[in-house]
Amino acid sequence: MAEKVVIIGSGPAGWTAAIYAARASLEPLCIEGEMTQENWDLGRPPLGQLAITTEVENFPGFPSGNLESYLDDAIADDRRRIMGPHQKEGVSGPELMELMRQQAINFGTRTMMEDVVEVDFSQRPFILKTSNGETIEAQSVIVATGARANYLGLDSEKKFKNAGVSACAVCDGALPRFRDQPLVVVGGGDSAMEESDYLSKFGSKVYIVHRREEFRASKVMADRALKNPKIEVKWNSVIDEVLGDDEKGVTGVRIRSTEDDSQTEEIPASGYFAAIGHTPNTEFLKGHLDMNEKGYLKWTVPFRTNTSVEGVFAAGDVADDYYRQAITAAGTGCMAALDAERYLSLLES
Repeated sequence: MAEKVVIIGSGPAGWTAAIYAARASLEPLCIEGEMTQENWDLGRPPLGQLAITTEVENFPGFPSGNLESYLDDAIADDRRRIMGPHQKEGVSGPELMELMRQQAINFGTRTMMEDVVEVDFSQRPFILKTSNGETIEAQSVIVATGARANYLGLDSEKKFKNAGVSACAVCDGALPRFRDQPLVVVGGGDSAMEESDYLSKFGSKVYIVHRREEFRASKVMADRALKNPKIEVKWNSVIDEVLGDDEKGVTGVRIRSTEDDSQTEEIPASGYFAAIGHTPNTEFLKGHLDMNEKGYLKWTVPFRTNTSVEGVFAAGDVADDYYRQAITAAGTGCMAALDAERYLSLLES
């Protein structure tokens, strides 16, 4: 028999959708994603972006504190044993996602640790094919595959990720390691301007490293950054290497001139923020659902999670190229589950 609702993706949007769908007796199946090195390297692991995030200070309901006993009691033993040690300073990204996952399973959500590699939304029930060759039929689908941050691809970026390297100023900028310290932002678009302006509230100084002699950002955003006394621009420069050590994490960056390859400069900094965009995880959906020019799924009904195919809904960062926060993803996961429930009710009526 066809599944009532299949959720593709296991970040905050996916698990929130699963919780709501399960409580509505829809018996959801959540396809979490495959635990492969490729998925980790591409920044799309099971449990989403929070699986590769450390401190989470801005998700409501989790103030700083020792959650060790609660985690031990709430999460199933087989999952708890493979989790990293609790730092006793509030919830971490992986811990938050494990709690969401467990809550969804408690209400009856079933899971598969595979990738969806092919879809057919031209027939009903919908057809999904997974990486292990299985075919799944679904009356409704919620796509919650998220988006991955773009990095330059330097080995040193990867080495110091979550130790001073970040792709989200709003998520991480207020962390203690960045306060009153010099910070570096790489990029030249509106995102880089916005990130730099935000970080200037916390850092002692913010350096924008940009490979050209003018920004691609809109004039109003560029002017705001250029007029900020705490922001300094390193024009015609690229990041050569992120500097640091195992104890302190990021301690600076080495930049190289795009006009004179032999000219380098080292900038002391405790944080490095990549602001060069995100890539939505929608490759397997091309030609099946409408997307914008960046590849994000389009919501086709105002204030709803409907996509271009009736019965297929989108939640979280896969359809949100603006906010990209765990709490907003969770909110749209709730919306998608409610939209799917109402859609299925109409099918039965």
